[in-house]
Amino acid sequence: ACVLRISPAMVAFWAAVGAVAGSVGAVVAAPMVLAGFGFTTAGIAAGSAAAGMMSSAAAATGGVAAGSSVAVLQSVGAVGALTGAQTAAVGMTGGVIGAAAGSLASQDRGTGNEAFLKPRP
Repeated sequence: ACVLRISPAMVAFWAAVGAVAGSVGAVVAAPMVLAGFGFTTAGIAAGSAAAGMMSSAAAATGGVAAGSSVAVLQSVGAVGALTGAQTAAVGMTGGVIGAAAGSLASQDRGTGNEAFLKPRP
C-alpha cells in the first residue's frame, strides 16, 4: 500500500509550530478564560464558578488563604493580566501541549486513500 510518509524534520517543524501557537494562545486566552469563570476586573462575579470556588475555600479553611489557587486566580482576574512568572508558567504549559499536538497531528497515519494512490501495474 502506498502511504504518505512524513519526515522527522516535518514532525519537528509541526511540533515547533504547535509549541509557539500553544504558548501564545495560552497567554492571550488565560485572562479571558478566567473572566469567563467569574474572576473579573470588578471582582468575583456572583453565581459564577469563581464564587463557588471561593465559597468552598472559605468554608474549608475559614477564609481564602493568601497564595491559594483562588487568591491567585482572583488577583489575575482583578488585574486582567498575568504577572511575569504567571506568563512564563502559562506559556510553557501551552507550549508543551501545543508541541505534543503538533507532533501528533503530523505523525504518519496514512492518508485513508491508499487504494486510490496504489500504483497501477
